[in-house]
Amino acid sequence: MKFHRSALAAIVCALPLMAQAQTEEEAPGLMVELNAVEEMEGACRLTFLVENETATSIDSASYQVVIFDAAGVFERVTLFGFRDLPAKRPRVRQFDIRDTTCENIGRVLINGVSNCTVGGTDSDLCDETPTLNSRTEVELLG
Repeated sequence: MKFHRSALAAIVCALPLMAQAQTEEEAPGLMVELNAVEEMEGACRLTFLVENETATSIDSASYQVVIFDAAGVFERVTLFGFRDLPAKRPRVRQFDIRDTTCENIGRVLINGVSNCTVGGTDSDLCDETPTLNSRTEVELLG
């Protein structure tokens, strides 16, 4: 019986920590998914699905993005302006990477926030690293 009480006590003590970890992992934020890559004339079009899971609409969000080639070598730095991101609503945004083929893009790194505006003023709402996912062969990092 002593073993069962000790095990039960350990479980009861761990419950608050497990709940806290689950809450932190499930905290609402931005979700950015690289949904498709498509060859365009003289460019590779990257299509993103962005979901703002916060309770606050974002007027505009821009991120510094680094493109790496298929061998993992730095190719360029650019800005992606995701524009407005309404609360609790998905948005699709497309960006053309000129003078390259999709086959030559291996990784896309969301390097940091360049601009985030909420209610007409600068905000730190976009500063947290978004949850990232890629449905393509191109790796999305943050």
